[in-house]
Amino acid sequence: MQTLIDNTAALPLQGASREVLYRTRGTAHGGITRLVSPSDMGELIKPFVFLDLFKMSAGGPRMGLHPHSGIATVTVVFSGNTDYYETTGRRGSLPAGGVEWMQAGGGVWHGGQVGDAGHVEGFQLWLALPSQDENSPAQSRYLAPEEVQSEGPARVILGQYGQARSAITTSASINYLHVKLADGERWRYQPPAGHAVAWVANSKGKLQVSGVTLDKEVAIFEESAAALDFVAQGETEFVLGSAVKHPHQLVLGYYSVHTSPAALQQGEAEIRHIGEGLRARGEI
Repeated sequence: MQTLIDNTAALPLQGASREVLYRTRGTAHGGITRLVSPSDMGELIKPFVFLDLFKMSAGGPRMGLHPHSGIATVTVVFSGNTDYYETTGRRGSLPAGGVEWMQAGGGVWHGGQVGDAGHVEGFQLWLALPSQDENSPAQSRYLAPEEVQSEGPARVILGQYGQARSAITTSASINYLHVKLADGERWRYQPPAGHAVAWVANSKGKLQVSGVTLDKEVAIFEESAAALDFVAQGETEFVLGSAVKHPHQLVLGYYSVHTSPAALQQGEAEIRHIGEGLRARGEI
């Protein structure tokens, strides 16, 4: 398995309540830092299979129409705004604090660009869908900032934490939180029962957890039911994921992730069909 992990920075920590098994700052290209891919750490933390930290300005590269199948994309905007459009007919602008859930299912094309704020920053996550959803009709949900519930310092993007629950429903058991801590603030996260998979990625400030200090990195924790204790160094912002582990091997296409070769073939056939229609209309 190809990996981007720097193992010299990821040695097991003695005495930690839940060890950090791997950590990396990823690979930067333009305004995008690729932290997790399906061909490396995504296999370890599935259903979380891909994570980008993006920070882009107007006039830079735009993400033209491109296809997906078998996954859901989850975009959380920290600052600025981004325009989006899909072959489902959905289009609009996602502001700071907004959330995109785009379930590609059996196939969709989508694209985006920096909005009228002139810049955009946030995270984009891919989730491998359960077998019952991977070739279902494409659907999407866009949440305004005020639609995202919070519990303490954590905004609940997916799942439930404390009394806060996401407006987005998922077939799989997944929590995805967006957290801000003040300098020196401490916060404990106790995953729900069965959530053995857990990871964290910070975009601002430094974050102490399990005996390490993260600085714009992603860290993967050992599979466990134990809580995670965080301490902020400076004003800190991060995303955190936990889930019941996806039970299937990842079968990869270029823009697709499925549970079997047959499901991948079905998804790729549908995105080719949609693409033929886009070309015929001169849209790509």
